[in-house]
Amino acid sequence: MSSILLNGDPVRFHLDPETPLLFALRDAANLTGTKYGCDHGGCHACTVIVDGQAVRSCRLRLRELEGASVTTIEGLSAGGRHPVQRAWVEEDVSLCGSCEPGFIMAIAALLATNGRPEPADFQALPNLCPCGGRAGFVRAGMRAARLVQASEDAPTPAPAPPEVSE
Repeated sequence: MSSILLNGDPVRFHLDPETPLLFALRDAANLTGTKYGCDHGGCHACTVIVDGQAVRSCRLRLRELEGASVTTIEGLSAGGRHPVQRAWVEEDVSLCGSCEPGFIMAIAALLATNGRPEPADFQALPNLCPCGGRAGFVRAGMRAARLVQASEDAPTPAPAPPEVSE
């Protein structure tokens, strides 16, 4: 039995410890946003975030994840409000969809560690897109970086003055 924090919630998988995380997510947790791509880890379509790092869920076994924090595309943000998800829509870069969740998760992990990425940082991501969407995904990544920077640079609102009662 493997216990992890999945999208912020504790989850216990009653599966063979050798089960790849990808299949635990899709088949046992019914989180089908993480995509099955190539079965050997080359495409990165199955990318999720584990303890802050972008990883291929097809290559990780449940036994390796005891106590880990796993975030899938479904848990990235409520209502698609994460800067990468917003940029994806604003840049209108969606194609067939098979690689997009993996790209979004990889870009989100990159932005969490590098607040001022260059286009080359996005180009260096190992994720593959069979439809040729990488240029659009890089554009969306750069827009997401600007959204993150704008939120960090925004002034913090002053606290409301205390109420005085007589």
